[in-house]
Amino acid sequence: MSVPSSARLPREWLLLVVALVLVGLFVVPFWTLIHSADELAQVRTKWNAHRVGQLLLGVPQVVCYLCCAWAGLILVRRYVEVRRQRAAFGYELLPTDEGARILPEDARPLSRKVDQTITRRGPSILANMIRLGLNKYAISKSGPDVAEVVRTQADVEQARQVATMNTVNYLAWAIPAVGFLGTVLGLAEALIAPEKAETQGHRSAEEMLTEYTRQTDAYLSQVTGHLGSAFDCTFVALALSLVLMYLLHAVQKAEETLIIDCQNYCQEHLLLRLYDPPSTGERPA
Repeated sequence: MSVPSSARLPREWLLLVVALVLVGLFVVPFWTLIHSADELAQVRTKWNAHRVGQLLLGVPQVVCYLCCAWAGLILVRRYVEVRRQRAAFGYELLPTDEGARILPEDARPLSRKVDQTITRRGPSILANMIRLGLNKYAISKSGPDVAEVVRTQADVEQARQVATMNTVNYLAWAIPAVGFLGTVLGLAEALIAPEKAETQGHRSAEEMLTEYTRQTDAYLSQVTGHLGSAFDCTFVALALSLVLMYLLHAVQKAEETLIIDCQNYCQEHLLLRLYDPPSTGERPA
């Protein structure tokens, strides 16, 4: 059978590549024009191994990595589950021949076939929708009742997906919070630096100026280091949050389109093929 249209890979990644090429063609020449070779060399010298390690390796950064890795593993597992669920569209759960109809007496055998598929291949959102719809049709023999069951089950599945995403939503919020906490701690360390410098005494008036200059330089170096570490935490946390939010958006989109495709499948191969028997109970020719 044909793959649902929303299951086909979108061309968003191709458009991203085109956007990167266009932006690069515009930015790179101007960047090279306004910056000299000496300035570019200074930038490369500034970002040495020590600076990169200070930026990426810290207690708040490690906590952010942990939260991002945890959320990423959850999202990968959910995306793999979506791919597994999409395999159900090829199970031939319902007759797909042109002009095929589903009669009330066919509902029970088809429902047993779906149950066997679920037992053999594992739980499936699509198979569960079809099974519930067929069981309802076997009892009520009414197409609108089946449509209501399918719609209600789709709402239940979507609500379940939203509810089970709470952990990832919390981690997506916790990552920038941990980054800001690291920033606050770094600012606090910078503010208490003067007290540490003032605790040192002086033995004579001659050494006062030299000692004061030395302490001032040490204080400025210390404050600069704490401020750098403080804002490094925020930078890393916000960067990880941006990546995680995109992954969260992509997985949620995949899950939502799965539900929509399941409804479309039921509409095309179940609801539109149901036969409502006439009031006389006659079987169609």
